[in-house]
Amino acid sequence: MANPSPTRNPTEVQMSQLVLPCHTNHRGELSTGQLLKWIDTAACLSAERHAGCPCVTASMDDMYFEHTISVGQVVNIKAKVNRAFNSSMEVGIQVSYEDLCSGKHCSICKAYASFVAQGPSGSKVKLKPLTPQTEEEKIEYSIAAERRRMRLVHKDTLKDLLTRSPRETELETRDGSVAVPAEKTRVESVELVLPPHANHQGNTFGGQIMAWMENVATIAASRLCHAHPTLRAIEMFHFRGPSQVGDRLVLKAIVNNAFKNSMEVGVCAEAHGQEMSDSRRHINSAFMTFVVLDEAGQPRTLPMVAPEPGDGERRYREASARKKIRLDRKYVVSCKQTEVPLSVPWDQSNKVYLSYNNVSALKMLVAKANWALAREKEKVRMYTLEEDKFLSFRIEMSVRIAASQAFSLLSDLRRRHEWDSHYARAELVQQVDDDDMIYHVVSQALSHENKPQDFVILASRRKPCSKGDPYVVAFRSVTLPTHPASDGFTRGETLCSGFCIWPESEEMSKVAYYNQATPGYLNYVTTNVAGLSSNFCATFKACEKFLLKNKEDLIVQL
Repeated sequence: MANPSPTRNPTEVQMSQLVLPCHTNHRGELSTGQLLKWIDTAACLSAERHAGCPCVTASMDDMYFEHTISVGQVVNIKAKVNRAFNSSMEVGIQVSYEDLCSGKHCSICKAYASFVAQGPSGSKVKLKPLTPQTEEEKIEYSIAAERRRMRLVHKDTLKDLLTRSPRETELETRDGSVAVPAEKTRVESVELVLPPHANHQGNTFGGQIMAWMENVATIAASRLCHAHPTLRAIEMFHFRGPSQVGDRLVLKAIVNNAFKNSMEVGVCAEAHGQEMSDSRRHINSAFMTFVVLDEAGQPRTLPMVAPEPGDGERRYREASARKKIRLDRKYVVSCKQTEVPLSVPWDQSNKVYLSYNNVSALKMLVAKANWALAREKEKVRMYTLEEDKFLSFRIEMSVRIAASQAFSLLSDLRRRHEWDSHYARAELVQQVDDDDMIYHVVSQALSHENKPQDFVILASRRKPCSKGDPYVVAFRSVTLPTHPASDGFTRGETLCSGFCIWPESEEMSKVAYYNQATPGYLNYVTTNVAGLSSNFCATFKACEKFLLKNKEDLIVQL
């Protein structure tokens, strides 16, 4: 008898659209604006399945388009709610295309959208919690809280980078290229919102607004390069307010900056009523990255842009900062865990994304389904997970201590030598913020070079986002110019490790330590798994004694 198919996520929506000539541009490729409409529709239907009431698009995260789609191919969109917060929820969207003749399937993009549930008269609705079932759903559920945190600090990240960059606008020099005044790329267009443009609530459909914005941005990009550009990426759409049928939507676009092979176009949408005296309402802003491809499909060199004085120079500088942030995100956040270097250079501009990667990597490891119990001794359990190139281990036990107290004690690496014999000392090198610290750690263990090992470690702490979430302390290696490798030590690295602490009651917690073992740890892990050593048990028992001994002192300090 065949095994029953797994239960389908009740919020999952699947959409398949055949690309017709009316959906395409002059090259016979699917218009990105049309694709955005389909993406927003599928995501909204998924959100409303969970909420049971009308939902509106609040934001759409960055999107990177990997391929174009041609007439006759099929666009397949899958959307499902990853996590519900109080009145908002994150919807994950996967877009691929299918060639009906060859049977080929290819990924186009992956996106995350935030929706807000609305009750009568636009009031917010408290959402019911979502319970993830599969390993993939548990991973997305866990990391959704990190993505939400990153969205909230995005503006501060840009502002911080601009504050530390030179105030003067330095124009790039490019051989044989004359700078094009940015004013020549400016576009302004108006759209009248008609009933077909509205959703089932009477508001202008978010996907329609995004499509109109993409249209004027493409025109602005074409005016710079005098060619037909290809949209490669969109930086977060953020809807600031609704518009309704009968509104006039004014869409403005201008090239902010042109780099060697790509350009950034800024675009905004404003709404006003029938009367000219009506004040304009800011509806949305976005930044779109375009390239111009040659016959071989490679990006062409673009003309330079001469920004307008004042606001134009500000936009020019901000575009450079956003490009830096995009590169950081792509390098640290977007790549697969197996492709991330062990030690990533740390600086102020990428701190948000390194912190995100640090915590997300640990949460992904925690959510894996195939952990196997390897040993158990004195109520300390050791589990292993074998996959791809990594052997990971988890050690856990229950301790009579409040989860918040264990979290406070275990997140300070300067005290780890008090219970972990592998640690000689740890120095706090930089207090990045309340949740992130960088330590220089010296190990007791000698390397094959007969020298002690040292590490530069980013420690990222997270309190629970909602009931059922653990306290998290994540560790990963980073590189700092102030602490290069020295002759007296062998520089070690850790890819992903840390603690998760779950409250079991007011006075009991489950404390679990995870480590995605790098070569330096493998001998330790395999020796303990094989039963040739009980070092893991002794270390965790020492950790329990440390927690019990210091919890009373912590209460007094608090």
